[in-house]
Amino acid sequence: MARTRAEALSRERIVEAAVELLDAAGERGLTFRTLTERLSTGPGAIYWHVPNKGALLDAATASVVGAALTVEATGSPVREIRAIALGLFDAIERHPWLPPQLTAQLSRSPWGSVTPRIFEGIGRRVSALGAPEATWFTATSALVHYIFGAAGQNIANSEVLGPGVDRAEFLRAAAKTWEELDPAEFPFLRSIADEVREHDDREQFLTGIDLILTGITGAEPGGSSRP
Repeated sequence: MARTRAEALSRERIVEAAVELLDAAGERGLTFRTLTERLSTGPGAIYWHVPNKGALLDAATASVVGAALTVEATGSPVREIRAIALGLFDAIERHPWLPPQLTAQLSRSPWGSVTPRIFEGIGRRVSALGAPEATWFTATSALVHYIFGAAGQNIANSEVLGPGVDRAEFLRAAAKTWEELDPAEFPFLRSIADEVREHDDREQFLTGIDLILTGITGAEPGGSSRP
């Protein structure tokens, strides 16, 4: 028996096309009209798999997050948490539409498809670190909120700078301004100005992850454990 067009068009291909449209034009660029044009199909074939735009956004978010959560099993919970954190950081950098979708799912629908997978992926490894069970939820929450906060802020910074602004030049200007502040009033800012000029966002992000992990179990930065 021949398949209908709706059956032949897979849900996976629809979600893949939705992610492509979101990457190109953000949430406003994702409509069922633009999606049908990209897939060269009719709206009925898409509605067969996803009932509305909200469900489509959820599916696109779940697809991107699922790929980021897939990391190699190393036998080291610390290394795997760092790999997940970096995977999510990079996913948010590649898909600027992702932060508001994650925020919405984490806050408004923690029972949806994304939040349980994120907490399970990180929390399972937190529980393997040897920390008291009573701290698992707080520790996992701290990691999740740091990941999305830091990665989201990185995207926001890029959007504020705009495509015509050189990041290195901007950081040099900021560092120079801090170095010229009153040393009596701003001793700390003056002391870190040089670090601001040279810092790498991804390395800074991973250092933050290491600091949280150190607070959880006393793990050394970089993935090794203290004796």
